[in-house]
Formats: sequence, C-alpha cells, structure tokens
Amino acid sequence: MSDEHPVDVYPSMTVAKEHGAEKEEKIEPLQLGKRLKDFRMSLGLTLEEASKRTGLARSTLSKIENEQISPTFQAMQKLAVGLNIDIPQLFAPPKQIVATGRRDITRREEGKPHPTTTYEHELLATQLTKKKMMPFKSRVRARRFEDYSDWIRHDGEEFLLVLSGEITFFSEFYEPVNLSEGDSVYYDATMGHMLVSVSEEDALILWVTAS
Repeated sequence: MSDEHPVDVYPSMTVAKEHGAEKEEKIEPLQLGKRLKDFRMSLGLTLEEASKRTGLARSTLSKIENEQISPTFQAMQKLAVGLNIDIPQLFAPPKQIVATGRRDITRREEGKPHPTTTYEHELLATQLTKKKMMPFKSRVRARRFEDYSDWIRHDGEEFLLVLSGEITFFSEFYEPVNLSEGDSVYYDATMGHMLVSVSEEDALILWVTAS
C-alpha cells in the first residue's frame, strides 16, 4: 500500500457514552393516582366516562386518583382494559426529556477531509463534540478485496447508504452483496466488513456510525 495517506480506513471518532457510575438518577416516588389521572386526561375522559369504560365506580376512581386508596389487582386489570393501557405503563417512571439545543450544519463539500488508502472521507458535523453518532461521506477508492490487509471491525453499529455508483459489500458472516444508488445496509460493526467500488466511477456513500 502507498504511504501517501494514513492506512486507517475509518476516521478517528469519539462517540459519547453514558456510564451508569457517572450518571446520578433521581428516583421519584411512584404516584400511581397521578399517573392514572394523566392517562385519563390524555384520552379526554371525564371520571363518569372512565367509570363506564372500566366498570369501576366514579367514587372509586376519584379516590384512586387522589391517592386515598390503593387499587386491587382486579381493579388494575379493569383500568388496563377500559383505558386500553398496559399495567406496566402505570408503574414505569415517566421519561425526562431535556432538549440540549445542539445543532451543526455542514454545507455541501465543506466537511473535514480525511483521505486514506482505500477511502476518501469527508467528516460531517465536526463542530459538535461528544456526539452519539458519527456521520461522514466517503468516496470508495478500493477496487479489490485484496486492497485490504484485514477485515475492518470496531465497536458499535453502522448504517451505510449508497449515494452514487455501485459497491460490493463484504462481511464476515454473509455472502458479498452488491448495493447500488439508494440501497442501504445496517450492520454490527464488530463483525468484519469492507467494501469496494464496482461501478465505472468511484462510489460515493454516506456512513453513520453509532456506539
């Protein structure tokens, strides 16, 4: 292989991971009555309408929602059927969604170049740090399986979309497959894989790597 470019076939990347030991989670006390009321309100039901659906007395529903009594298992079953919900939904803590407001636009052909012996990468969204995904476009220079010294493998999962041209996608546990413009493949990146251009022009692909 030529020494003109780095031999690594993937750009260096740092993908953000959450470590349980580093992330403190505040456990809120279970408020079953409030959860039940929220479900009822989201369906636009009054207590009377919920009573008819579930077969539970209006007063019973009111007491459950106000945490004055705890529902029996039979009452829980009636609630689940009448309100069309799964019992675990009432006990699962609501997910906290916090918007970070992060955004990064990469204009056409303004990504960060990263050429190698087999690919010509263009890294996208390079201004963002600690990304959970690594997107990049690549022009596939490799033309033969023998252009690689070994399988490519790394942590995470990967999505590949052919933007133009045609490639042969080789993977460790599957037969080679040809992919043309508009075709895509999603795969476990710890499985050995590699690809070569088989069209007259070098194929152009979009890669998204996540870990």
